[in-house]
Amino acid sequence: MTDLDLLHFEQLKKDVQGQYLKEHTPSQDDISKWKGIDIIYFQEDLRKKAKGNISEKSFYTYFKSSPVTKLPRIDMLNLLSIYAGYDSWYEFKKLHLFAGELLQENENLDEEEIDELEKTVTTAPEIPKTEFQPKKIENTAPQNTDLQKSNTENQQVNQTKNTTQEIGIPSVPPKKNFFKKNAWALVTSVLITITGLLGFKDVLFSKTYKYCFIDKDRGVSVINTLEIMVVKENESPLMYKIKPGECFYYSTKDKNLKMRISAPFYEPLEVNRNLENAPEEEKIELKPDDYKMAVYYFSIKDIKGGNPDEQVALIKQKRNQLENLISSNAVIYQVYDNDTYGIERLDKQKYITLVTTPTTSLKNLNVIEMKKDNKGKIVSIKFKIATTNEKNK
Repeated sequence: MTDLDLLHFEQLKKDVQGQYLKEHTPSQDDISKWKGIDIIYFQEDLRKKAKGNISEKSFYTYFKSSPVTKLPRIDMLNLLSIYAGYDSWYEFKKLHLFAGELLQENENLDEEEIDELEKTVTTAPEIPKTEFQPKKIENTAPQNTDLQKSNTENQQVNQTKNTTQEIGIPSVPPKKNFFKKNAWALVTSVLITITGLLGFKDVLFSKTYKYCFIDKDRGVSVINTLEIMVVKENESPLMYKIKPGECFYYSTKDKNLKMRISAPFYEPLEVNRNLENAPEEEKIELKPDDYKMAVYYFSIKDIKGGNPDEQVALIKQKRNQLENLISSNAVIYQVYDNDTYGIERLDKQKYITLVTTPTTSLKNLNVIEMKKDNKGKIVSIKFKIATTNEKNK
Protein backbone atom coordinates (compact mmCIF):
# COMPACT_ATOMS: atom_id res chain seq x y z
CA MET A 1 0.00 0.00 0.00
CA THR A 2 1.30 3.46 -0.95
CA ASP A 3 0.27 7.00 -0.07
CA LEU A 4 -1.03 7.32 -3.63
CA ASP A 5 -3.44 4.43 -3.00
CA LEU A 6 -4.89 6.32 -0.01
CA LEU A 7 -5.32 9.43 -2.16
CA HIS A 8 -7.04 7.34 -4.84
CA PHE A 9 -9.41 5.97 -2.18
CA GLU A 10 -10.33 9.52 -1.11
CA GLN A 11 -11.14 10.22 -4.79
CA LEU A 12 -13.26 7.07 -4.93
CA LYS A 13 -15.23 8.14 -1.83
CA LYS A 14 -16.10 11.42 -3.58
CA ASP A 15 -17.26 9.51 -6.68
CA VAL A 16 -19.39 7.17 -4.54
CA GLN A 17 -20.94 10.18 -2.80
CA GLY A 18 -21.68 11.85 -6.14
CA GLN A 19 -23.22 8.67 -7.54
CA TYR A 20 -25.59 8.39 -4.58
CA LEU A 21 -26.58 12.08 -4.69
CA LYS A 22 -27.73 11.68 -8.30
CA GLU A 23 -30.86 9.79 -7.20
CA HIS A 24 -31.15 10.36 -3.44
CA THR A 25 -31.39 13.23 -0.98
CA PRO A 26 -29.77 12.29 2.36
CA SER A 27 -29.86 14.45 5.47
CA GLN A 28 -26.34 15.75 4.64
CA ASP A 29 -24.56 15.92 1.29
CA ASP A 30 -21.22 15.04 2.89
CA ILE A 31 -20.97 11.24 3.13
CA SER A 32 -18.90 11.48 6.32
CA LYS A 33 -21.93 13.01 8.11
CA TRP A 34 -24.40 10.25 7.21
CA LYS A 35 -25.84 8.15 10.00
CA GLY A 36 -28.77 5.93 10.87
CA ILE A 37 -31.35 5.79 8.09
CA ASP A 38 -28.98 7.45 5.54
CA ILE A 39 -26.57 4.52 5.88
CA ILE A 40 -29.41 2.00 5.53
CA TYR A 41 -30.60 3.65 2.30
CA PHE A 42 -27.02 3.71 0.96
CA GLN A 43 -26.55 -0.01 1.75
CA GLU A 44 -29.80 -0.75 -0.05
CA ASP A 45 -28.69 1.20 -3.16
CA LEU A 46 -25.28 -0.53 -3.07
CA ARG A 47 -26.91 -3.97 -3.02
CA LYS A 48 -29.18 -2.95 -5.87
CA LYS A 49 -26.55 -1.51 -8.22
CA ALA A 50 -23.31 -3.33 -7.33
CA LYS A 51 -24.80 -6.62 -6.09
CA GLY A 52 -22.85 -6.42 -2.84
CA ASN A 53 -22.87 -4.94 0.62
CA ILE A 54 -20.57 -3.35 3.19
CA SER A 55 -21.22 -3.60 6.88
CA GLU A 56 -22.15 -0.66 9.05
CA LYS A 57 -18.85 -1.09 10.91
CA SER A 58 -16.87 -0.79 7.65
CA PHE A 59 -18.82 2.34 6.70
CA TYR A 60 -17.89 4.06 9.96
CA THR A 61 -14.27 2.90 9.67
CA TYR A 62 -13.63 4.16 6.12
CA PHE A 63 -16.18 6.93 5.49
CA LYS A 64 -16.48 8.72 8.84
CA SER A 65 -12.83 9.84 8.94
CA SER A 66 -10.87 11.62 6.22
CA PRO A 67 -8.20 11.00 5.21
CA VAL A 68 -8.08 7.33 6.15
CA THR A 69 -4.85 5.74 7.38
CA LYS A 70 -5.45 2.26 5.99
CA LEU A 71 -6.91 0.90 2.78
CA PRO A 72 -9.96 -1.42 2.70
CA ARG A 73 -9.72 -4.95 1.31
CA ILE A 74 -9.61 -5.32 -2.46
CA ASP A 75 -13.13 -6.83 -2.62
CA MET A 76 -14.58 -3.71 -0.98
CA LEU A 77 -12.53 -1.44 -3.28
CA ASN A 78 -13.83 -3.31 -6.34
CA LEU A 79 -17.42 -3.14 -5.04
CA LEU A 80 -17.29 0.64 -4.48
CA SER A 81 -15.59 1.14 -7.87
CA ILE A 82 -18.37 -0.79 -9.61
CA TYR A 83 -20.97 1.31 -7.78
CA ALA A 84 -19.22 4.50 -8.95
CA GLY A 85 -19.36 3.29 -12.58
CA TYR A 86 -16.00 1.55 -13.13
CA ASP A 87 -15.15 -2.07 -13.87
CA SER A 88 -12.72 -2.45 -10.97
CA TRP A 89 -10.47 -0.66 -8.51
CA TYR A 90 -7.58 -1.04 -10.99
CA GLU A 91 -9.56 0.69 -13.75
CA PHE A 92 -10.49 3.53 -11.38
CA LYS A 93 -6.82 4.15 -10.49
CA LYS A 94 -5.86 3.86 -14.15
CA LEU A 95 -8.28 6.65 -15.08
CA HIS A 96 -7.20 8.88 -12.17
CA LEU A 97 -3.40 8.76 -12.41
CA PHE A 98 -1.46 11.49 -10.65
CA ALA A 99 1.38 13.35 -12.35
CA GLY A 100 4.37 11.04 -12.68
CA GLU A 101 2.50 8.00 -11.34
CA LEU A 102 3.23 4.70 -13.07
CA LEU A 103 0.52 2.10 -12.50
CA GLN A 104 1.47 -1.54 -12.82
CA GLU A 105 -0.65 -4.62 -12.31
CA ASN A 106 2.24 -6.54 -10.76
CA GLU A 107 4.38 -4.53 -8.39
CA ASN A 108 8.19 -4.80 -8.82
CA LEU A 109 10.73 -5.10 -6.03
CA ASP A 110 10.74 -2.12 -3.72
CA GLU A 111 13.85 0.02 -3.11
CA GLU A 112 14.85 -1.79 0.09
CA GLU A 113 14.82 -5.17 -1.65
CA ILE A 114 16.89 -3.79 -4.58
CA ASP A 115 19.49 -2.25 -2.20
CA GLU A 116 19.73 -5.53 -0.28
CA LEU A 117 20.22 -7.49 -3.50
CA GLU A 118 22.98 -5.13 -4.70
CA LYS A 119 24.70 -5.33 -1.32
CA THR A 120 24.68 -9.12 -1.44
CA VAL A 121 26.23 -9.16 -4.93
CA THR A 122 28.99 -6.64 -4.12
CA THR A 123 30.04 -8.36 -0.90
CA ALA A 124 30.18 -11.87 -2.40
CA PRO A 125 33.78 -13.30 -2.47
CA GLU A 126 35.49 -13.59 -5.84
CA ILE A 127 36.23 -17.09 -7.18
CA PRO A 128 39.92 -17.48 -8.15
CA LYS A 129 40.59 -18.12 -11.79
CA THR A 130 43.24 -20.86 -11.24
CA GLU A 131 42.31 -24.04 -9.51
CA PHE A 132 44.80 -26.07 -7.52
CA GLN A 133 44.48 -29.81 -7.89
CA PRO A 134 44.89 -31.60 -4.60
CA LYS A 135 47.75 -34.05 -4.41
CA LYS A 136 46.80 -37.67 -4.72
CA ILE A 137 47.62 -39.73 -1.73
CA GLU A 138 48.38 -43.28 -2.60
CA ASN A 139 47.43 -45.88 -0.09
CA THR A 140 49.81 -48.81 -0.38
CA ALA A 141 48.47 -51.97 1.06
CA PRO A 142 50.92 -54.50 2.49
CA GLN A 143 51.88 -57.02 -0.11
CA ASN A 144 51.41 -60.69 0.43
CA THR A 145 53.13 -62.59 -2.32
CA ASP A 146 51.67 -65.87 -1.38
CA LEU A 147 48.06 -65.69 -0.43
CA GLN A 148 47.89 -69.38 0.26
CA LYS A 149 50.47 -69.12 3.00
CA SER A 150 49.72 -67.73 6.38
CA ASN A 151 51.90 -67.78 9.40
CA THR A 152 49.42 -68.16 12.19
CA GLU A 153 51.77 -69.64 14.68
CA ASN A 154 53.49 -66.35 15.55
CA GLN A 155 50.48 -64.02 15.10
CA GLN A 156 49.16 -62.15 18.15
CA VAL A 157 45.46 -62.34 18.83
CA ASN A 158 44.22 -59.09 20.44
CA GLN A 159 40.53 -59.10 19.69
CA THR A 160 39.39 -62.42 21.01
CA LYS A 161 38.78 -61.73 24.64
CA ASN A 162 36.26 -63.37 26.84
CA THR A 163 33.49 -60.80 27.25
CA THR A 164 32.18 -62.50 30.32
CA GLN A 165 35.16 -61.25 32.22
CA GLU A 166 34.18 -57.57 31.61
CA ILE A 167 30.49 -57.86 32.60
CA GLY A 168 29.89 -57.74 36.27
CA ILE A 169 26.78 -59.29 37.78
CA PRO A 170 25.04 -56.66 39.96
CA SER A 171 23.96 -57.71 43.32
CA VAL A 172 20.26 -57.60 44.15
CA PRO A 173 19.54 -54.60 46.43
CA PRO A 174 17.71 -55.39 49.56
CA LYS A 175 14.03 -54.52 49.84
CA LYS A 176 14.76 -52.09 52.65
CA ASN A 177 16.74 -49.81 50.28
CA PHE A 178 13.88 -49.80 47.72
CA PHE A 179 11.36 -48.45 50.20
CA LYS A 180 13.82 -45.83 51.46
CA LYS A 181 14.45 -44.53 47.93
CA ASN A 182 10.75 -44.43 46.93
CA ALA A 183 9.24 -43.22 50.19
CA TRP A 184 9.07 -39.58 49.04
CA ALA A 185 7.50 -40.58 45.73
CA LEU A 186 4.76 -42.52 47.51
CA VAL A 187 4.07 -39.66 49.94
CA THR A 188 3.97 -37.14 47.05
CA SER A 189 1.49 -39.30 45.10
CA VAL A 190 -0.82 -39.53 48.11
CA LEU A 191 -0.67 -35.73 48.65
CA ILE A 192 -1.42 -35.04 44.96
CA THR A 193 -4.43 -37.38 45.10
CA ILE A 194 -5.81 -35.69 48.22
CA THR A 195 -5.27 -32.21 46.73
CA GLY A 196 -7.06 -33.23 43.53
CA LEU A 197 -10.06 -34.50 45.46
CA LEU A 198 -10.27 -31.27 47.47
CA GLY A 199 -9.92 -29.12 44.34
CA PHE A 200 -12.64 -30.92 42.41
CA LYS A 201 -14.98 -31.59 45.30
CA ASP A 202 -17.50 -29.09 43.89
CA VAL A 203 -17.54 -30.95 40.59
CA LEU A 204 -17.68 -34.37 42.20
CA PHE A 205 -20.50 -33.51 44.58
CA SER A 206 -22.49 -31.05 42.41
CA LYS A 207 -25.57 -31.87 40.33
CA THR A 208 -26.61 -30.44 36.94
CA TYR A 209 -30.14 -29.20 36.33
CA LYS A 210 -31.74 -28.46 32.95
CA TYR A 211 -34.39 -25.76 32.45
CA CYS A 212 -36.17 -25.15 29.13
CA PHE A 213 -38.47 -22.17 28.52
CA ILE A 214 -41.71 -22.12 26.51
CA ASP A 215 -44.30 -19.53 25.55
CA LYS A 216 -47.27 -20.07 27.88
CA ASP A 217 -49.91 -19.05 25.32
CA ARG A 218 -48.44 -20.72 22.25
CA GLY A 219 -46.69 -23.77 23.70
CA VAL A 220 -43.49 -23.17 21.70
CA SER A 221 -39.99 -22.04 22.63
CA VAL A 222 -39.64 -18.38 23.56
CA ILE A 223 -38.70 -16.10 20.67
CA ASN A 224 -36.35 -13.87 22.69
CA THR A 225 -32.89 -14.08 24.16
CA LEU A 226 -33.41 -14.66 27.88
CA GLU A 227 -31.49 -13.04 30.70
CA ILE A 228 -31.26 -15.23 33.81
CA MET A 229 -29.98 -13.88 37.11
CA VAL A 230 -29.04 -16.54 39.67
CA VAL A 231 -29.24 -15.04 43.16
CA LYS A 232 -27.12 -16.60 45.90
CA GLU A 233 -26.87 -15.66 49.57
CA ASN A 234 -23.89 -13.51 50.55
CA GLU A 235 -22.68 -13.48 46.93
CA SER A 236 -23.06 -11.25 43.90
CA PRO A 237 -25.69 -12.48 41.41
CA LEU A 238 -24.61 -14.52 38.38
CA MET A 239 -25.87 -13.41 34.96
CA TYR A 240 -26.51 -15.77 32.04
CA LYS A 241 -27.82 -15.17 28.50
CA ILE A 242 -29.75 -17.96 26.78
CA LYS A 243 -30.45 -17.85 23.05
CA PRO A 244 -34.00 -18.53 21.73
CA GLY A 245 -34.78 -22.25 21.69
CA GLU A 246 -31.86 -23.21 23.96
CA CYS A 247 -32.10 -24.62 27.49
CA PHE A 248 -30.30 -23.42 30.62
CA TYR A 249 -27.91 -25.86 32.33
CA TYR A 250 -26.84 -25.07 35.88
CA SER A 251 -24.52 -27.16 38.09
CA THR A 252 -24.58 -26.63 41.85
CA LYS A 253 -24.25 -28.45 45.16
CA ASP A 254 -26.60 -25.98 46.89
CA LYS A 255 -29.97 -27.10 48.22
CA ASN A 256 -31.89 -24.07 46.90
CA LEU A 257 -31.98 -22.16 43.61
CA LYS A 258 -33.38 -18.67 42.99
CA MET A 259 -33.62 -17.34 39.42
CA ARG A 260 -34.96 -14.10 37.97
CA ILE A 261 -35.86 -14.49 34.29
CA SER A 262 -36.50 -11.59 31.89
CA ALA A 263 -36.98 -11.13 28.13
CA PRO A 264 -38.10 -8.16 25.97
CA PHE A 265 -41.49 -9.68 24.96
CA TYR A 266 -42.32 -11.58 28.18
CA GLU A 267 -43.31 -10.64 31.69
CA PRO A 268 -40.48 -11.06 34.22
CA LEU A 269 -40.59 -14.23 36.32
CA GLU A 270 -38.91 -15.22 39.59
CA VAL A 271 -38.34 -18.95 40.16
CA ASN A 272 -37.50 -20.53 43.55
CA ARG A 273 -36.65 -24.23 43.74
CA ASN A 274 -35.84 -26.60 46.60
CA LEU A 275 -33.28 -28.78 44.85
CA GLU A 276 -33.51 -31.63 47.36
CA ASN A 277 -36.77 -32.76 45.76
CA ALA A 278 -36.60 -30.94 42.39
CA PRO A 279 -36.39 -32.88 39.09
CA GLU A 280 -33.20 -32.67 37.04
CA GLU A 281 -35.14 -31.47 33.96
CA GLU A 282 -37.98 -28.95 33.95
CA LYS A 283 -39.97 -26.78 31.53
CA ILE A 284 -40.74 -23.24 32.70
CA GLU A 285 -43.59 -21.26 31.13
CA LEU A 286 -43.19 -17.53 30.43
CA LYS A 287 -46.24 -15.32 29.98
CA PRO A 288 -45.94 -13.21 26.81
CA ASP A 289 -46.54 -9.47 26.89
CA ASP A 290 -48.88 -9.12 23.91
CA TYR A 291 -48.57 -5.33 23.84
CA LYS A 292 -44.79 -5.46 23.40
CA MET A 293 -45.11 -8.23 20.84
CA ALA A 294 -47.53 -6.09 18.85
CA VAL A 295 -45.04 -3.22 18.66
CA TYR A 296 -42.32 -5.62 17.48
CA TYR A 297 -44.62 -7.28 14.94
CA PHE A 298 -45.71 -3.98 13.42
CA SER A 299 -42.07 -2.78 13.36
CA ILE A 300 -40.88 -5.67 11.17
CA LYS A 301 -44.11 -6.27 9.28
CA ASP A 302 -43.62 -6.42 5.50
CA ILE A 303 -45.57 -3.63 3.78
CA LYS A 304 -44.79 -4.46 0.17
CA GLY A 305 -48.13 -4.44 -1.63
CA GLY A 306 -49.15 -5.61 -5.07
CA ASN A 307 -49.41 -2.09 -6.49
CA PRO A 308 -48.35 1.41 -5.38
CA ASP A 309 -51.79 2.33 -4.02
CA GLU A 310 -51.97 -0.83 -1.95
CA GLN A 311 -48.47 -0.27 -0.59
CA VAL A 312 -49.29 3.31 0.44
CA ALA A 313 -52.37 2.03 2.27
CA LEU A 314 -50.31 -0.60 4.11
CA ILE A 315 -47.73 2.01 5.16
CA LYS A 316 -50.48 4.29 6.46
CA GLN A 317 -52.06 1.42 8.38
CA LYS A 318 -48.71 0.44 9.91
CA ARG A 319 -47.99 4.04 11.00
CA ASN A 320 -51.41 4.35 12.66
CA GLN A 321 -50.90 1.10 14.57
CA LEU A 322 -47.50 2.18 15.87
CA GLU A 323 -48.84 5.65 16.75
CA ASN A 324 -51.40 4.00 19.04
CA LEU A 325 -48.93 1.59 20.66
CA ILE A 326 -45.99 3.93 21.39
CA SER A 327 -46.10 6.83 23.83
CA SER A 328 -45.41 10.32 22.47
CA ASN A 329 -42.62 10.74 25.05
CA ALA A 330 -41.04 7.37 24.38
CA VAL A 331 -37.24 7.10 24.69
CA ILE A 332 -35.91 5.09 21.74
CA TYR A 333 -32.28 4.07 21.14
CA GLN A 334 -30.58 2.38 18.19
CA VAL A 335 -27.42 0.48 19.12
CA TYR A 336 -24.49 0.16 16.69
CA ASP A 337 -21.58 -2.30 16.70
CA ASN A 338 -18.77 0.25 16.21
CA ASP A 339 -16.64 2.49 18.39
CA THR A 340 -17.24 5.70 16.44
CA TYR A 341 -21.01 5.83 16.83
CA GLY A 342 -22.17 3.45 19.56
CA ILE A 343 -25.77 4.60 20.16
CA GLU A 344 -28.25 7.02 18.60
CA ARG A 345 -31.43 8.40 20.14
CA LEU A 346 -34.58 8.63 18.02
CA ASP A 347 -37.91 10.22 18.76
CA LYS A 348 -41.20 8.47 18.11
CA GLN A 349 -41.70 9.86 14.58
CA LYS A 350 -38.15 9.01 13.45
CA TYR A 351 -38.59 5.45 14.68
CA ILE A 352 -41.91 5.07 12.88
CA THR A 353 -40.38 6.49 9.69
CA LEU A 354 -37.47 4.04 9.96
CA VAL A 355 -39.63 0.94 10.37
CA THR A 356 -42.22 1.99 7.75
CA THR A 357 -39.58 2.40 5.04
CA PRO A 358 -39.48 -0.84 2.98
CA THR A 359 -35.87 -2.01 3.23
CA THR A 360 -34.39 -5.50 3.62
CA SER A 361 -32.48 -4.34 6.72
CA LEU A 362 -35.67 -4.42 8.82
CA LYS A 363 -35.65 -8.22 8.63
CA ASN A 364 -32.62 -8.09 10.95
CA LEU A 365 -34.18 -5.74 13.52
CA ASN A 366 -33.61 -7.14 17.02
CA VAL A 367 -35.29 -5.61 20.08
CA ILE A 368 -32.89 -5.55 23.04
CA GLU A 369 -35.25 -4.01 25.57
CA MET A 370 -38.83 -2.70 25.66
CA LYS A 371 -40.72 -1.14 28.58
CA LYS A 372 -44.29 0.12 29.03
CA ASP A 373 -46.08 2.30 31.55
CA ASN A 374 -49.13 1.57 33.69
CA LYS A 375 -51.44 2.57 30.84
CA GLY A 376 -49.90 0.02 28.49
CA LYS A 377 -48.07 2.52 26.27
CA ILE A 378 -44.51 1.69 25.21
CA VAL A 379 -42.21 4.24 26.84
CA SER A 380 -38.78 2.76 26.07
CA ILE A 381 -37.32 0.80 23.13
CA LYS A 382 -33.72 -0.25 22.58
CA PHE A 383 -33.06 -2.03 19.30
CA LYS A 384 -30.30 -3.02 16.91
CA ILE A 385 -30.25 -3.88 13.20
CA ALA A 386 -27.99 -6.92 13.17
CA THR A 387 -25.53 -7.70 10.38
CA THR A 388 -25.86 -10.86 8.29
CA ASN A 389 -23.02 -12.57 10.19
CA GLU A 390 -24.66 -11.85 13.54
CA LYS A 391 -27.99 -13.17 12.26
CA ASN A 392 -26.42 -16.50 11.28
CA LYS A 393 -24.81 -17.12 14.66
